[in-house]
Amino acid sequence: MRITKIEKNKKQFLDLLLLADEQESMIDRYIERGDMFVLYDDDLKSICVVTDEGDGVVEIKNIATYAKYQKRGYGRALVDYISRYYGGNFNKMIVGTGEVPSAILFYEKCGFTISHKIPNFFIDNYDHLMFEDGIQLKDMIYLSKCI
Repeated sequence: MRITKIEKNKKQFLDLLLLADEQESMIDRYIERGDMFVLYDDDLKSICVVTDEGDGVVEIKNIATYAKYQKRGYGRALVDYISRYYGGNFNKMIVGTGEVPSAILFYEKCGFTISHKIPNFFIDNYDHLMFEDGIQLKDMIYLSKCI
């Protein structure tokens, strides 16, 4: 397994990014200002985009693993890697997700705790209704952890 930081041609990974953020115009808001990391284990498995939000805070804007490789530890390996990568220069990592128990549980297993929520985030910021695990996404749930 190896993790590589991508410096250019980030849109070549759009198909994987769209798994976690299904509206390209939303990805365009952070893809260039963010650091992109890809995880390979023979072939491409996972991706993550992280942004500097100021005041010692970094945010995971997008993290995705191809469906056929999920539940094999690749997402967790990426979160662990970026936690170490940013840990020397930042003190807190945040991530926003929909009110989906499986997503929240994943982040909690990675050491995050629920911080706050932004009501109607997905309704107000996306041009279509979004669903995950059969649940309509409405509020953005933020989680955080010290790094």
